[in-house]
Amino acid sequence: MVTSSADQTRTIGCCIAPLLRAGDVVVVAGGLGAGKTTFTQGVAAGLGVTDRVVSPTFTLTREYEGRLRLVHVDLYRLDRAQEVLDLGLEDVADGAVLVVEWGDVAAAYLAPEHLEVHLAAGSGADDERTIAITFRGRSWIPRADSVAGAIGAA
Repeated sequence: MVTSSADQTRTIGCCIAPLLRAGDVVVVAGGLGAGKTTFTQGVAAGLGVTDRVVSPTFTLTREYEGRLRLVHVDLYRLDRAQEVLDLGLEDVADGAVLVVEWGDVAAAYLAPEHLEVHLAAGSGADDERTIAITFRGRSWIPRADSVAGAIGAA
């Protein structure tokens, strides 16, 4: 799908949020400035988070309270697989929704069942983004149609 503004990118995240469950992992990938944090802000809003959501690039992890606890992780600054393992993401995100920016670089160390969201700058206006969503694992099969329907209704 293609969005033409940051607000539309947030809306896509917001539409997906009601379908998330405790323990879900959302891997968000894309280059610098692709809209990963913007998308995550939408997920947070859809989960009822009222705090301002910012990139955890320098802190690596931020947590927010909403309908479900949101653990927002940014792996951009990590150079080695061991650094990812040292974060103990499974423990940090126990009972929460885990959103991992730059998660594609560490997908082998994350839950095999996850939602993968790839954002890329579009070919049009500055805020245009192309968003591709891939469902990984059986737990996402029954929710795939619901995600498509929620996004289509936005």
